[in-house]
Amino acid sequence: MSSGSNSFPEKIKCLIVGSGPAGYTAAIYAARANLAPVLYEGIQPGGQLTTTTEIENFPGYPEGIDGFAMMEDLKKQAERFGTVIRSGMITTLDLSNPRPFRAWADAEHELLADVVIVATGASAKYLGLPSEEKYKGGGVSACATCDGFFFRKKTVAVVGGGDTACEEASYLAGLCSKVYMIVRRNVLRASVPMQQRVLSAPNIEMLWEHQVREVLGDGKVVTGLSLNAPGGVVRDLPVDGLFLAIGHHPNSELVAPWVETDAAGYIRTVPGSSKTNVPGVFACGDVQDPHYRQAITAAGSGCQAAMDAERFLSLA
Repeated sequence: MSSGSNSFPEKIKCLIVGSGPAGYTAAIYAARANLAPVLYEGIQPGGQLTTTTEIENFPGYPEGIDGFAMMEDLKKQAERFGTVIRSGMITTLDLSNPRPFRAWADAEHELLADVVIVATGASAKYLGLPSEEKYKGGGVSACATCDGFFFRKKTVAVVGGGDTACEEASYLAGLCSKVYMIVRRNVLRASVPMQQRVLSAPNIEMLWEHQVREVLGDGKVVTGLSLNAPGGVVRDLPVDGLFLAIGHHPNSELVAPWVETDAAGYIRTVPGSSKTNVPGVFACGDVQDPHYRQAITAAGSGCQAAMDAERFLSLA
């Protein structure tokens, strides 16, 4: 691939691919360690949290904080220490040869980086309904741990039939007066212990062989769901919130040709570190975390990635 508009590649010490809690935290630590990081924000600057209206479980914000505002704070903090933050995205990354690694931003600007920190995140899978998109942040969520608190003593629905769906439903059952589990088939795919947990919960009701047709609302918040029920019947279900638990997609395609991933596409890192199988390439945040997917764990792994990168360069 040609370098496009620039005649010579730009040489940098530390390239951070992606923003959000992991990328920005990595940038803060890398900048303070004099790694002169350059961060490309990607297709969704600030990551998934910018679509969350209020965050109440991130330490340091006793009154809670808007997700977009928190990401702006992290961005400003990274810039304060000298991180160069650029809009746009890394479209190609070549890790086939030893350092420096080659990268292209927006398919035209070529860079050579001594180390690369991958913080590209994971995307929650949604049903693809326009009404679902309309009510994101207004009752539609893909994270019960993040947003369940706002539905205390209310009625919600969870879509999915695997372990994640059962975990989300069980968590919500401890907060909400009623939880419906909307399952496309007539059986759960979850492990037996998880099945037993939801099937024995007094305030969880299973809706077998149901599918969501539309999310209903008043223009601002969710008020119910239109469902396809068995026998071709269409029914309306009054709920205050809808939680999607049909999986996440790790955004690892950029590095997948060279970096080891698991069967679902999550980047494999050396346990207790951010190191990948490619020396000089580190991964942090949701792209390497299929279990927790929280802002605070992403931020912590961003710190690890920057410290691992600093140590790597000091020994190189």
